[in-house]
Amino acid sequence: MRHFTIDHDGVTIAVSRGGRGRPLVLCPGLNTTQDDLRELIGLLRRDHDVVTFDLRGHGLSSAADRYSFDGFLSDLGAVLAKTSRLAPAWEAPLLVGYSLGADLAVHHAAAHPGGFAGLVLVDGANPLPEPFITEADTAAFRALAEDLATRQTTGHIGNAARRVLLTAEEIHALNLEVDVVRSSLLDRYRRIDRPITMIMSTAIAGDSTEGRAPRHNRLWRAGAERLVRERPHVSATWLDADHGLVLTHAPKIARIIGTAYRPAR
Repeated sequence: MRHFTIDHDGVTIAVSRGGRGRPLVLCPGLNTTQDDLRELIGLLRRDHDVVTFDLRGHGLSSAADRYSFDGFLSDLGAVLAKTSRLAPAWEAPLLVGYSLGADLAVHHAAAHPGGFAGLVLVDGANPLPEPFITEADTAAFRALAEDLATRQTTGHIGNAARRVLLTAEEIHALNLEVDVVRSSLLDRYRRIDRPITMIMSTAIAGDSTEGRAPRHNRLWRAGAERLVRERPHVSATWLDADHGLVLTHAPKIARIIGTAYRPAR
């Protein structure tokens, strides 16, 4: 295992590298750190040389003056650029992203064709046919952001390696921004000709039959299924889980990734 930092754009990004086999870069999502994904990372390291990191304002990375999709995208780009300099013989890596990390992976791949072997997108980067967060949902999403920010700052979510420095308002604003980003994702996918594997939850909004959950779950499936129909190099696997599938289904996700991209021995 190696741990190092990258200074760029006024922030310091904490990076880890370890494992054996073909290269894989894992990008966490919003409110998710390397420490949160440690089970999945450990499983992937059995067959891959895994590089992962904490986004700005997350885990062991430093805070930023402000947070935006483009800022997080630059974190991923900086990690990939630094890794290629440290290991120039590295072949094109598999990009794996969870939630927001999946959206970042798609945007990076669309802008850098040929720089990666394939994509694995875990419950993110969904080109939704209509907005996920409507005016009627705003209060509920704001409350979720406030609850998460409160639990982070009061220490109810683990140690320093799992901290998230964003405020409730920043988390809510990012959720709204990602919703807008996903409205134009199909165009990004059209620029990618490498294999793409999606691993999606059947109940991203939970399994309630009331409230916003049924609409959000239907919309989540509709977006991914539309993408698979339009882009023949995209495949989707659905897991009977909510958005926490990286925590509850890590062994299954690792097996799917191993099947989609079988490493050399």
